[in-house]
Amino acid sequence: MKTTKLDYPDGLWLRCESCKEIHYKKTIERNFYVCPRCAYHFRISAKQYFSIILDNPLTYSDLSPNLTSSDPLTFPKYKEKLVEAEEKSGLKEGYIYTKGKINNKEVVFGAMDFNFMGGSMGVVVGEKVCRSIKLALEERLPLIIVATSGGARMQEGMFSLVQMANTAIHLTLLHKARIPYISILVNPCYAGVMASFASLGDIIIAEPGAMLGFTGPRVIAETIKEKLPEGFQKAEFLLEKGFVDLIVPRKELKSTLSRLLSLIWDYKERDQRGY
Repeated sequence: MKTTKLDYPDGLWLRCESCKEIHYKKTIERNFYVCPRCAYHFRISAKQYFSIILDNPLTYSDLSPNLTSSDPLTFPKYKEKLVEAEEKSGLKEGYIYTKGKINNKEVVFGAMDFNFMGGSMGVVVGEKVCRSIKLALEERLPLIIVATSGGARMQEGMFSLVQMANTAIHLTLLHKARIPYISILVNPCYAGVMASFASLGDIIIAEPGAMLGFTGPRVIAETIKEKLPEGFQKAEFLLEKGFVDLIVPRKELKSTLSRLLSLIWDYKERDQRGY
């Protein structure tokens, strides 16, 4: 039986990548794109995270919708790949952000989209992440980012790698202002993104089973010539080692974020200061 790609499947049926069970598509959609049999979390888009987490998601749109990548290195076929990525994802770039509400608690919320060139971070993604950080700083609002990525965008070379430092510097300013940043890591999250803003949250949440790290486990095993521990780089392994603070199923993300915001941020004090 021929199956279609799991990210945005056509037709009526979906096959779980983990247990291989075939499900009615509407059943998976109603279950937040989580397999009802084995709890495998299907990969979803940035816009779908907006729908799951934000109040009245249709009222929000990306606050920097017209930023698009150039081709600074005249990398072969890069412009064509950007066009393909836009058609596949419906986005101009691999990160979108907005100012919205979670159970009536105002936040700055951003999400990466793996369908745009594997969620790779180039100049524009780095710039948009920094703009979302600056908005949180200006408005004195908690920042929440859903991170999924294969790493820095090789077609932009050193220009993309600079974004690791750029995003980290902006988050330092947010930290100094004592404004909380919650990072949500979803499958997969690797390399330059993982080694920069994705791993710098005051609270780090991961979805169940998410693969997280700098370099893939196969490359590490081949390099060190040793067998890696069972479950290496899975969210559950990193929770045990103290890197991840919470593992939260997708259907519980909104309620968990709402509780955390009530605990770590005083909205009443913010309003009294006139923000």
